[in-house]
Amino acid sequence: MKRIRKIALFGALTVLIGWLGIGAAKNDFGLGRNMEILIQMMRELSLHYVDEIDPDKLMEDAAAGMVRRLDPYTSYLAEEEMSDFDVMTTGKYGGVGSLIRQKGDYVIFAQPYKGSPADRAGIKIGDKIVAIDGEEAKGWTNAEVSSRLKGDPNTTVRVKIRRLIGDREEEFTLKRERIAIPGVPYAGWVAEGIGYIQHSDFTEGCYKEMRSAIEQLQSEGELRGLILDYRSNGGGILQEAVKIVGLFVPKGTEVVRTKGRREEKIFKTEQDPLLPDLPLAVLINGSSASAAEIVAGALQDLDRAVLVGQKSFGKGLVQSTRPLGYNAYLKLTTGKYYIPSGRCIQAIDYSQHDKSSGREVNDSLKRAFQTAGGRTVYDGGGITPDIVLEPRYISRFALTLYSLGFIEDFVDEYMKRHAADQGPFDVDHFTITEQDYADFVAFMQDKEVPYESASRRMLKAMKEAADEDNFKELEEQIALMDANLKDDKQSLLETYREEIIETINSDIILRHAYSEGVTRHNLHSDTEVKRAVEVLKNR
Repeated sequence: MKRIRKIALFGALTVLIGWLGIGAAKNDFGLGRNMEILIQMMRELSLHYVDEIDPDKLMEDAAAGMVRRLDPYTSYLAEEEMSDFDVMTTGKYGGVGSLIRQKGDYVIFAQPYKGSPADRAGIKIGDKIVAIDGEEAKGWTNAEVSSRLKGDPNTTVRVKIRRLIGDREEEFTLKRERIAIPGVPYAGWVAEGIGYIQHSDFTEGCYKEMRSAIEQLQSEGELRGLILDYRSNGGGILQEAVKIVGLFVPKGTEVVRTKGRREEKIFKTEQDPLLPDLPLAVLINGSSASAAEIVAGALQDLDRAVLVGQKSFGKGLVQSTRPLGYNAYLKLTTGKYYIPSGRCIQAIDYSQHDKSSGREVNDSLKRAFQTAGGRTVYDGGGITPDIVLEPRYISRFALTLYSLGFIEDFVDEYMKRHAADQGPFDVDHFTITEQDYADFVAFMQDKEVPYESASRRMLKAMKEAADEDNFKELEEQIALMDANLKDDKQSLLETYREEIIETINSDIILRHAYSEGVTRHNLHSDTEVKRAVEVLKNR
């Protein structure tokens, strides 16, 4: 093993020496000098450090150091990380098709995807994984279980589970498939003639999913307006964004151009539009980034859609991958993208090559640009919607209850109690009863919730400052505010009652109608969707 590691390290050094030759040929003395220092440093550490050094780890640390002061999107991808990177870019992997999560000593199925091998076998949320291929799974981590469930399509895996409902053990032989996580997970109607499409990420093939979703709506009724939801879409493949814009604008329209140190590329639509004149509204928020901003920004610049929501994230940087040999890659920023008006929407300036001190573009440095119809828009700092709405935040207390698993644990018990319920499940109007919430409050009585409100933290800081300054009168006022502050668990369960009920509702709906059911249910109370409907109805 030691010999293999040394061969691997010195193989890497040989590659670096080759690069050194290239650097010398280009008369780049600085590059050549620094690469020679790096080679000598790795050699000395490998041969003379007091303990055995893993050359792969040494290389990873060196690579991380090289990009540490650049932007946060430039990184070294070791061979073992490439499978996760492929899933992120393609949305596909070989497996049984379910999210999993740790619960106690076991891993449970957290969300079988609709139509997946796990779903077709009848596996439900909360079913416990007892054994895989005959090996007991008690004490296994999420990563260990995931590695056993994933594999090449058409291979099989034996999974023994203990049912959440019924508390009995069953064993299944599941055939792995190529699991495709949809980039467009939901399409439906939000008002008469108004369609809605949720687009969650720009993985490979999402253009086809978007086109299929539109055609599905057209087959169901007259489409007089369409809402595209790009909220919390973190982006992905640029070319998919260009093709999606091409569904709505004339063939040959410039959507985006990328400019780097060495080249400039222009991306134009290549197909005739499917919906050249249909009124569009696009939803964005502070987590809409990259390719999502290309679609939203291009449609705004071309005066083809009305944007609703909050200012987008502002990621106008383009990444490419470069092979380094031995199945390792460098993901690096190679340019910035510019949408049709000519503006770049990158929010943070990393030009000082220190990502820890990247700074937002100052308002005074932002430049004005014109849309196709002559409206004024600005660069630097993301896409500002045409109609800006206040974001809807969920309380930290409700998030804490969910992250600690208390919501899911309660819903597990709810599902057991209602296992015999008959009749169709009403996705659109379902909500738990007053008695159900009283049961949840009772369920929480013996649960420890490590939560401290912002007001409580502020009072503590004020008390410490008053003690230090010896402000006795102020200390008395702080003590009075402290006594009147209602942020104990019982009070918070009442204060954030509606948010907690909606979180419980979503978990129950997920178990009956998958994630698309949760989306459909939540649309009824979505203020941004309602505002978009008003816009589309206003001719």
